[in-house]
Amino acid sequence: MAELKVTDVTVVYDDKTIIEDVSLELHEGELVSLLGASGGGKTTLFNVISGLQEPENGTVALNGEDITGHPGHVSYMLQKDLLLPYRTIEDNVALPLLIKGEKKETAREKARAHFTEFGLEGTEKKYPHQLSGGMRQRAALLRTYMFSNEIALLDEPFSSLDTMTKSEMHRWYLDVMDKIKMSTLFITHDIDEAILLSDRIYLLTGAPGKITEEIVIEEPKPRKPDFNLTEEFMNYKKKILSLL
Repeated sequence: MAELKVTDVTVVYDDKTIIEDVSLELHEGELVSLLGASGGGKTTLFNVISGLQEPENGTVALNGEDITGHPGHVSYMLQKDLLLPYRTIEDNVALPLLIKGEKKETAREKARAHFTEFGLEGTEKKYPHQLSGGMRQRAALLRTYMFSNEIALLDEPFSSLDTMTKSEMHRWYLDVMDKIKMSTLFITHDIDEAILLSDRIYLLTGAPGKITEEIVIEEPKPRKPDFNLTEEFMNYKKKILSLL
């Protein structure tokens, strides 16, 4: 059974259809990318999957349960880390638990238990402005995990990072995702990033946006350090470019 299943989702704004009959699946432990041009409806689809918006048609199911229009079942991280500047890192990370009604010290303790595996040890009492961009993203991802540890929706989480930091974050995220057994649906405009990270890639193209292709990346993970220099990588990239 698919862990997350989106079936025939259509969204309309002001009589304009944004996405139409979109269906996709995310299985346990997978990282699946949603790739397409800006304005193609990817974020709209994430709003539907997260329950922040109800579609005109279609359903979202998690482990067989219909969660359409019901927020709180999957975690959702936007492009910016949105860490609160006046809270320490541990309090930023613990925020989802506080919202759910946990006592402050209990929430902090649960959050701190994951700082080492997320590479954040030593940052508990620091503030966001004291961290590098990569470390802020780690904190934001841990906060996302604290909201829901099954499925994460990530909307271009690494787009603001420089090339070296982004490459490091790619390796780190694949490693930590494997350790914590989290499934990820990932929005990106970066073809290279999609190929390097994904088990599968859905192309969302056109107006209204539709899933026009599903591409399976056969290369096992973790990918070889020089995978982006191989003929296999270039073949995937050429195929995607021809379809976009």
